[in-house]
Amino acid sequence: MTDLKEIRKELDEVDASITALYEKRMNLCKEVAEYKINAGKPVLDQEREKQKLDTVADMISPELKQGVTELFSLLMASSRKLQYQALTAHGLGIRFPFIPVKSLDGENGRVVFQGVEGAYSHAAMHQYFGKDIKSYHVQTFEAAMKAVSQGEADYAVLPIENSTAGMVGDVYDLLTSYDNYIVGETFIKVEHALLALPEAGIEDIKVVYSHPQGLMQSAKYLSQHPDWKQIKLENTAVSAKKVWEDQDKSQAAIASATAGELYGLKVLKKPVNFENNNTTRFIIVSGQKIFLENAGKISICFEISHEAGSLYHMLSHFIYNQVNMTKIESRPIPGKTWEYRFFIDCEGNLSDCGVRNALKGISEEAITMKILGNY
Repeated sequence: MTDLKEIRKELDEVDASITALYEKRMNLCKEVAEYKINAGKPVLDQEREKQKLDTVADMISPELKQGVTELFSLLMASSRKLQYQALTAHGLGIRFPFIPVKSLDGENGRVVFQGVEGAYSHAAMHQYFGKDIKSYHVQTFEAAMKAVSQGEADYAVLPIENSTAGMVGDVYDLLTSYDNYIVGETFIKVEHALLALPEAGIEDIKVVYSHPQGLMQSAKYLSQHPDWKQIKLENTAVSAKKVWEDQDKSQAAIASATAGELYGLKVLKKPVNFENNNTTRFIIVSGQKIFLENAGKISICFEISHEAGSLYHMLSHFIYNQVNMTKIESRPIPGKTWEYRFFIDCEGNLSDCGVRNALKGISEEAITMKILGNY
């Protein structure tokens, strides 16, 4: 039986040979990149790569075909990334139609938010822009996006995700439908209160209004009152407003204490949401392709071919260029059964070389890609 040390020694020798051959291969790939740059040819040649994979698979024993196919797939992916870097070095990388700015002009602009005064979106707007701004509200997320797209508002404030309820899918979808871009974000801690008319007591309540997430986030408390009817409305603050308008002491709303003060309601119980660290992230959306000079987060979305390994190859561009990906979400693509659009957050600035290289590779190899914003 061969000694383990001897086997490892031979493996070290083989690895040294593989390393030397890898370096030789990548140097040749640099020459390929120079040729493609001069000839104006694209980096990705899918037919050539398929032929190469078929060729190497025929050169090895059947039980190793899958392994060598995976190995050469990775080698060619590494080659493409090297070529994308060469393109960037020659000034042929991805062109970003985004303009860096020193600050957002909230004082002279107009801001729209979804909901009514007292909603968490209203609080997020004031937290980000301050209270001395021109603002107005609309009923739906899409109405806010449309207002920015049509120039009726300079910025929109929209919820994008909650730490307990997850992503706000409708807002993700709207980011792909409208030519609007994320330019900022802010976080609001969610602390729901049970609100009712001043003369009402817990024993009077029969109906509770709130946004679906407000009801879900307060499910543990509401389970203690199984006789209460739960009715979903489009917004927590709208729920508080309805209780005030109806003047019915059997009604209550789950909303912020601020909304209660605004509409003259009494807090019967606070907090009623079961998660103490419940926080909602809000995005600031603009119709302009701008980003703050010191921005440190980038959001993109892309569609990829529905085949094995396609998502892995997209994400490998972040790894190769040492870009830290912080979040990934997916949403169904309308009209395409069981196919998905992916949303990625990563660290970086559009002026960073590694970011530019990663986005160049993704833009070349994805079916579609959109930069949603740098903020």
